Amino acid sequence: MTHMMFAPTDDIDRIMSVMERAFPPEYGEAWNRRQVGGAMILGNCRYGLIGPDGSDDLRPGTDTAGFFMSRSILDEEELLLFAIAPQYRRNGLGHQLLTKFIAQSRTNGMARIFLEMRRDNPAAYLYAAHGFKEIGVRPAYYRTSMGRQIDAISQELVLKD
Repeated sequence: MTHMMFAPTDDIDRIMSVMERAFPPEYGEAWNRRQVGGAMILGNCRYGLIGPDGSDDLRPGTDTAGFFMSRSILDEEELLLFAIAPQYRRNGLGHQLLTKFIAQSRTNGMARIFLEMRRDNPAAYLYAAHGFKEIGVRPAYYRTSMGRQIDAISQELVLKD
């Protein structure tokens, strides 16, 4: 299920739970609760959740395996955050969630989707499998907690011309 705007508190809890497990802290990529909640209020953001069984009908007390969060402007959408908790990776949930996100973007009339990720992000194979292409590099954009600099890779998926 995809949601627009005003995420209920339990959905923000679910997003934060996955983010805490999925984003390595040394990269500083995870958003805090205030950032997630603030983005949802803007009105041009949407998010989706997926359970360990691939369902988007998450009942109280069930774990959340992954989520996406995006924002749109006119006919372009930016995938802001995408994560699958480590214990649920490598069983198709990332592909399932990304497929659903892309299909909904098409349905919503988006012409293209953008995303940005650090160069050594293991999800690169997932994005490539779904047709995302590199369109730019921001040199030394990310800095680890140990001071290592990593390029940001900008990618695009063209949905329609």
